[in-house]
Amino acid sequence: MKKLLLTGFEPFLHYKVNPTMKIVEELDGMVIGGFQIIGKVLTVDFKSSGQQLLRLLEETQPDVHISLGLAGGRYKITPERIAINIKDGDADNEGNKPEDELIQETGDAGYLSTLPIRKMVNKLIENGLPAEISNSAGTYLCNNVMYEGLHFVKTTNSKMLSGFIHIPASHELAIEHGKIPSWSHVDLKQGIITCIEVLDEHEK
Repeated sequence: MKKLLLTGFEPFLHYKVNPTMKIVEELDGMVIGGFQIIGKVLTVDFKSSGQQLLRLLEETQPDVHISLGLAGGRYKITPERIAINIKDGDADNEGNKPEDELIQETGDAGYLSTLPIRKMVNKLIENGLPAEISNSAGTYLCNNVMYEGLHFVKTTNSKMLSGFIHIPASHELAIEHGKIPSWSHVDLKQGIITCIEVLDEHEK
């Protein structure tokens, strides 16, 4: 059976709950379509999250890698189109605050997702879940991890599909935060399951 590495993040900044963490933990070990899900949670740390992902890719050798991230304030599920070779932004959970730093000194300026993101968006909408492609993953940890995964694909000549999906806040987080739109956990989880099911169709 094919393997799919699915990663989320721990809580960060002023978000005391991270819905990606709960989704990844619940889907870990499940079989969705033709994929065995390997769910892992990454730290919100510029210095170590990329290395954590690379170790997981080497250890699990998945056919597909999808990282999930919280985009507090977004109303839709948004597969990302591109990751750029820059880390910059607010301090991470360890206090690191890079400015205009390269993720990989010899890496390309940017890498496009190799996931079937248009098909994912179309299927989500067809199933009644608002979605659109995002053309910016930012420059924080989400972009950092997406870039590292795609850089790995290029430098190892891997056939693995790799990319990133941002999700809105859960109701639990919106109540805690106070001023951001939210989805139910059930719908967020179903949205990710739907995206994974598209992969099965994509390869047929």
